[in-house]
Amino acid sequence: MGLSRAWSVALYGVDGVPVEIEADVGVGTVRTQLLGLPDAALHESKDRVKAAVRNSDRSWPTQRVTLGLSPATLPKGGSSYDLALACAVLAAAGSVSSERLVGTVLLGELALDGRVRAVRGVLPALLAARRAGLTRAVVPVECLPEATLVEEIELFGAETLVDVIMWLDGGTSLVVPSSGAFVAMPPSGPELADVMGQPEARWALEVAAAGGHHLLLSGPPGTGKTMLAHRLTSLLPPLTVEDALGVTAVHSVAGLLTPDMPLVSAPPFVSPHHSTSTAALIGGGTGLPRPGAVSRAHCGVLFLDEACEFGQSKLEALRTVLEEGEIRLARRDGMARYPARFQLVLATNPCPCAPPKEVDCLCTSTARRRYQAKLSGPLLDRVDLRVKTRPLIAMNGAEVVEPESTAVVRARVQRARERAMRRWSEHGWRTNAQVPGPVLRKEHVLPRSTTALLDRALATGALTGRGADRCLRVAWTLADLADSPEPAAEHVATALEFRERRS
Repeated sequence: MGLSRAWSVALYGVDGVPVEIEADVGVGTVRTQLLGLPDAALHESKDRVKAAVRNSDRSWPTQRVTLGLSPATLPKGGSSYDLALACAVLAAAGSVSSERLVGTVLLGELALDGRVRAVRGVLPALLAARRAGLTRAVVPVECLPEATLVEEIELFGAETLVDVIMWLDGGTSLVVPSSGAFVAMPPSGPELADVMGQPEARWALEVAAAGGHHLLLSGPPGTGKTMLAHRLTSLLPPLTVEDALGVTAVHSVAGLLTPDMPLVSAPPFVSPHHSTSTAALIGGGTGLPRPGAVSRAHCGVLFLDEACEFGQSKLEALRTVLEEGEIRLARRDGMARYPARFQLVLATNPCPCAPPKEVDCLCTSTARRRYQAKLSGPLLDRVDLRVKTRPLIAMNGAEVVEPESTAVVRARVQRARERAMRRWSEHGWRTNAQVPGPVLRKEHVLPRSTTALLDRALATGALTGRGADRCLRVAWTLADLADSPEPAAEHVATALEFRERRS
């Protein structure tokens, strides 16, 4: 008879909870019982672990085996507990030493032949283990590049269960990773100078990048809306260490990381098709929900091309996310929380038929209104910049001045962001779009002469309170780009003009 303990981690979104696995081998009917609210995948792990142990030249106990996963009241799922279950049982049976199990978290799925397979969510799991005071971790070899992002924890990589058994008995059979260092890679992407014409839209793209604002591009097909959206991430600065870990944690849970790219250091660009489901856009699934497109775009850009084709229910689901910067999904097995602070870029045609020239439109006024109404007022009220793209008038010589390159515009964006960061750093905000309205109205109040246009728009009902706050944020961004200490009346006027709906 024997009792042993091992550690693993349960993930709820990007939040991890350390799970203590207790194995008791004792007298009773020969069976293996798994306690602690396991799901179907975890319940099946009993058979996987038995086969892996037998095929690793070890014997499964011929007594009653009871496995308890604590906290017992939290639902647990997935196959990442396999390695910890196997080690706990072998230690309880006296087949291996339990000394190295103390303070060690074990993650990995076991194949029937004893191979240790990669699992999702290694990064957030190790971050949770470190917070809980665990000092060592054994993970699949394929997950080592991702695991090395977590500092202050001793890491080992395992290829097979035999390697782990030998290590528990005092050997050095596990892989020790080389020390990893965070390297901020500048965002790479298509060149902004490739976009022909559209000076107003290019200016709006620069303002959006400088202040973290949401953007709507409306115009006939073929005018460069998609090209402009794809170039926004090229203007954004690299992710900080904190942001990179947060984005990488989401991508790890979603299973998008590869050994070649274990760290997401550049702002992500996510562009779901308009036929995507609400669950794929927001996040969802049975049991514990998986991250959706809004979370994969965290600290980056979410681009909805042909926005009016998405369906009103999907678009309206974005409203709360845009305000709160995170998504909370409640399901049968618990609630998962995923970060979702992104820049939204919408692109849409002015009408269903979308001819190259508006004069050729065959839609009735009712059809145009119905099509444009798919972008509701509450959703558009959260979009700071609205721009109409114009049809091209010539393939060559359309512009008198050579368009600016990405590098030139990115340098201006970086200077504007540095000004905003210095101004808001004591509050923890990094862009003007993150600043709450009350702070702008009370602590950084502008002269009445500067905000006269906003007061007039509010008095006539042309602007909501939320819209006025967003105008102030855009005005501060325009002032940062102009190297001005605070917004002037022309900056407020430009911000208000950007909010006019154009169709």
